[in-house]
Amino acid sequence: MTFYQELQLNQAGSKALIRKASGKKEKIRHTGIYLFKILLTLAFCVAFVSVYSAVFGSGNSIVGVLVLLCLMVFRFADFGIQVRGGIGALALIFVVLAAGPRAAHLLGGAGGFLINGVCIFALLFLGCHQIMMANHSTLVLGYLLLYGYDVAGFEYRMRLVGLAAGMVMTMIVYYRNHRKQTYKRNFFSLFREFHPGALRTRWQISMALAAASAVFFAECLGMPRAMWAGIAVMSVTTPFETDMKERVRDRIAGNLAGAAVFAIAFCFLPGDLLPYVGIIGGFGVGLSATYRWQTIFNSFGAMSVAAGLIGLPGAVIFRILHNFLGAVYGKLFFRGWNRFTDLCAAKR
Repeated sequence: MTFYQELQLNQAGSKALIRKASGKKEKIRHTGIYLFKILLTLAFCVAFVSVYSAVFGSGNSIVGVLVLLCLMVFRFADFGIQVRGGIGALALIFVVLAAGPRAAHLLGGAGGFLINGVCIFALLFLGCHQIMMANHSTLVLGYLLLYGYDVAGFEYRMRLVGLAAGMVMTMIVYYRNHRKQTYKRNFFSLFREFHPGALRTRWQISMALAAASAVFFAECLGMPRAMWAGIAVMSVTTPFETDMKERVRDRIAGNLAGAAVFAIAFCFLPGDLLPYVGIIGGFGVGLSATYRWQTIFNSFGAMSVAAGLIGLPGAVIFRILHNFLGAVYGKLFFRGWNRFTDLCAAKR
């Protein structure tokens, strides 16, 4: 395997290659390439988001994060339909991302819940036809991040421009990487294959309702960073209940561990080093091949931002609360929704 080919491997692939190395020298070589890949990726991510922030304003740095995620994910993942239909789906997805979070904030309350539910379902419907691609981890996460980091006025207009630029870049990458894929399904197959009793459709509806309602309830209770509850729901809600049980456990345990480590670092690290905690978390995610470890390191970046807004105690407490309640709520909601749809089908 060439140096370039090794750089294309994911964490699990790189670690498998290291484990299978025949000698010490080969193992050191593979480990060095793996660490270099993580540093290179992290440097690119920081540079990309920094440029987006400089061009479109610091309030829109989160747009840079979203666009970066889309570029990295859609290099490899597609929608399971003909490429022309995939391009059309991407256009609609970015329209939803541009309009939905702002509209939900403008309406607020029950109206905001309705907008969020409809928009999250639209993202799942358009971009998650192939469940195993796990595109929801990017699309729904991106929507909730935009909702949590809302802007208005001139900043919102710049957000629209930034999202439009991101849409064009994502379309180019999507077309370049998937133009040779051949599918019988086209864009309209998404509608033809929609069925309330199907596993995929039930999962899409339940996730949309659960994530939107989790954010709504957190806001009703006056809890800051309400988007965290929705992200926790999204993260644990898989189409398969056996996988969900494990993810709920790992989500809760990972955030408890991450909060503890972050709190210790916050108390003992010099103030000028604290901004680097999020970057360390990003490096840790790159080293992590399991969901629990990814959850631990992902919490560093989230809490480093929140600590500057609501203080260390608030960041730690609400990070733990949102993720515990969101993970449990997501599991119970999905189970209840499945029982409800099964009961409705039996009565027909």
